[in-house]
This record gives sequence, C-alpha cells and structure tokens, in this order.
Amino acid sequence: MNHRLRFGIFLAPFHAPGQNPTLALQRDLELITHLDNLGYDEAWIGEHHSAGMEIIASPEVFIAAAAERTRHIRLGTGVISVGYHNPLWIAERLVLLDHLTRGRIMFGAGPGSLPTDAAMIGIPQSETRELLEQGFDIVMKLLTTDEPVNFKNHRWELVNAHLHLRPYSSPLFDVAVAAVASPSGPRLAGKHGVGLLSLGATQTDGFDALAHHWQVMEDQAAFYGQVADRAKWRLVGLVHCAETREQARREAAWGISHWFNYFKTVAGLPHMNVAGDKVEEMIDFVTESGLGAIGTPEDCKAQIERLMHQSKGGFGAFLMLAHEWANPEATRRSYELIAREVMPDFQGQGFATRNATVRARAMREELKEQQRLALEAASARHAAELAARKTGA
Repeated sequence: MNHRLRFGIFLAPFHAPGQNPTLALQRDLELITHLDNLGYDEAWIGEHHSAGMEIIASPEVFIAAAAERTRHIRLGTGVISVGYHNPLWIAERLVLLDHLTRGRIMFGAGPGSLPTDAAMIGIPQSETRELLEQGFDIVMKLLTTDEPVNFKNHRWELVNAHLHLRPYSSPLFDVAVAAVASPSGPRLAGKHGVGLLSLGATQTDGFDALAHHWQVMEDQAAFYGQVADRAKWRLVGLVHCAETREQARREAAWGISHWFNYFKTVAGLPHMNVAGDKVEEMIDFVTESGLGAIGTPEDCKAQIERLMHQSKGGFGAFLMLAHEWANPEATRRSYELIAREVMPDFQGQGFATRNATVRARAMREELKEQQRLALEAASARHAAELAARKTGA
C-alpha cells in the first residue's frame, strides 16, 4: 500500500418514477448517514432537472441537509452543471457551504449530463462544454484570488465581481471536474491543477480511456504550471455485494430493470449503452461486460484491482454509483459488507491484522512450549513455598 484509498458514493440519485419523492429523498439522506457511521470518506450529489429518476435539483441544498445529519463524511456536488448558472452564484453558494460544513464541502463541476435539462433553458448540446470551461475559469478565479472579475457572453455578465466571503478551507476545498470518454474534463482539470471525476470508469469507452485521460491531465498540468495529483483522481464504478453471488443476483433483481430501462429508453446519454431485456440478461451484462460487480466482497475487490491496473498508476478514491438495484435493506447491507471486508484491504488495515495472525501462528508452538514451562515453573515455586512454610512451622 502506497496510500489509503478513499471510498464513497456518487448519488445521482436513481429512483423509479412514480414513487413518493419525499420518501425517496429521505432515504437518500438516511443512506448518507449510514455511510458516515460506516466510515466512508465521501458522497457526491448530482444535479438534474428532468427525466423522472434523478430527482435532486440542487446538490447544494441537499448537502446542507445531509451535513446536519452527519459528522465526518465529506460532501461534494457531483456535479454542478456549470453552464446552467451564473458562475458568481456558484462560487458564493460553495463558500457558504464551506463555512456551514466547516470544510467538508467538495466542488464537482460538469457540463450537465441530461440533454432534457439543457433544452428547457435553451442551451444546445454544442455549447455545454464551452460554457463549462468559461464558467469554471471564472469560479476558480473568484475562489483563489481577490481580483475583480469582468466577463460577458450570451448567458452571463459579471461586472467587477468579487466574493462576499472568502472560503473557510485553506487554501481551498477539494475541486474536481467530471469526465466520461472525451478529453474535455481532463484538459480542464489539468489546466487548474484540480481533481478528476471519472464517471464512466467501468463503461467500455471510459475504461479504455482511463490511462489516456491521465496523460492528458499530466500534459495540461505541465503546460499551465500545475501538478496532476493521482490522490485527487476519483473513479466511479457499480457494485452490489452480498455474502454469495447467488444472493447478490437475487437482490439486484429487485430493481435493476428500472435502472436499465432508464438508460435504454429515457436518458439521452450516448456513452451509457446497456443491453438486456430480461432481468437475468441485465445482471449478466453488468458482470460480464465489466460494467459492475454483482457478487461478493471478493468480486468488488477484483473490480477495484482491475481499475488500479487500467489506470497505470493508481487513483485516490473509488466511488460507487448509488443505484437502488436492491431494496433499501439489502442496499444498506451491501455498503456495510464493503466497509467491513473490502475497504480494509485498500486502506492499510486488512494486511496488518492478517500479518499479525501469520506471525503469531509461526511462533505458536515455540511460545506455547515456553508458556507451558513458565506455568510449570510457577507451580513448582508455589509448591516449594508451601513446603517451606510447613517445615518452618
């Protein structure tokens, strides 16, 4: 182990349409609390405004609620769709959250994933990445300098803009840019020396692009005088764990079809190509394509090792895409199994206790014999003492 791998979730969230949204959101908050109690490091919350399943419209508002229910877990915007907002207000809200959470906030930025979101405010898909770059540059300048910002495009105008408050975190809270398959995310992250959120790490295109993305990051960072830090690289994958593979498959069958049908027929995301008409076919697709691990903690470990190898040097955090394939009880149990049996192997704890057992086993017979002799000697001394007392009497 060269470093402690962080664990967390990426919460879009995904809730089957038609259910009670109040209860679904409450379940999301309870999940964050559960993860905090289990020792997870991070939770990233999405921003979506359409399509029926991903129902959190403001990650900032959700984070404020989650922060009051938790103590340790760090909470990130996963992600703010930068083009949808005036960048001054993005920076202002982040700084407010930084103070309210005493430094537990993280800022994740992206172009916006759902085309139906952008369409409602008149942003064509051809503009979303350019708006991300322009807006992100402004947000970072506001967060890292006291210089006034003047900027105007067809969506925003800033005139001598300054932040009202400076960040609580020193020098700044964690910042990351989303990436799937294209190099736009790594280019922007490298330019500013911030982290990378590889959302499609286990999808075919995203998996194949991992090493390339990091090379883009390093090249951009070097060009702009920044440093590309692998500890700030977060890879997102899909997992559901149970004690056996058979049990994990049965549990995932509870809700996986809603998730598959969303990406097959509703969400217009070209990189998210899933296959399978029957539940068993969907589960087989996840496990056989490498998209995710539906199985035991050992299967989860294997997925992380696979990503470690593909990244050509490692990464800083493994984030599980929260999906509700299984019912709430089984979902919570899955996260508990991962915390108990997977996380120690990647955080420097599992090998220590196993090595201690190996050392103790190797010395057992010798020390057992020494202990036996020591007990016999103690008994002999006691007997001798009693005999001496009787003689003296």
